[in-house]
Amino acid sequence: MDTSERSAEAVGNTQDLEAFPEFFGLAEPQLRRALVAAYGSERGREATAEALAWAWEHWPELCRMDNPIGYLYRVGQSRTRPRKRRVVFDAPAGTEVEFEPALPRALAELSERQRVAVVLVHGYGLTHREVAELTQTSASSVQSHLERGLRRLRRSLEVTSDG
Repeated sequence: MDTSERSAEAVGNTQDLEAFPEFFGLAEPQLRRALVAAYGSERGREATAEALAWAWEHWPELCRMDNPIGYLYRVGQSRTRPRKRRVVFDAPAGTEVEFEPALPRALAELSERQRVAVVLVHGYGLTHREVAELTQTSASSVQSHLERGLRRLRRSLEVTSDG
């Protein structure tokens, strides 16, 4: 059973608020990862909080939806849209770097869709189908954004297929 089936099962067709904590437990990590991948830590967490607050306020409406987590992803996007700022920030000085130092800047140069696909698939290990459900796109769109994003990252980081 995949995550969307589990979340749909948790939601069920009930409007009972007692089902919300179980839904929250399944939805929050997926939503947070996707929104942080799209918008960076601060805005992503803010978008997650906004989306889940909306979910609580509109639970009877949300629990009847086919893809409630995907819908909440869009709610998070729209609730935090007015502020335009850089998505990925340089690592603070003095922190131990466990990744390519140029990676944050290279990720920031990707389009939002490319960044989300790359981070969720390669950073969090989600399948193309799971990313597609979460972002309400097709798996083939996720694949296209992933390929383009990886190509741009390789070019930006000057990675060759030789090494």
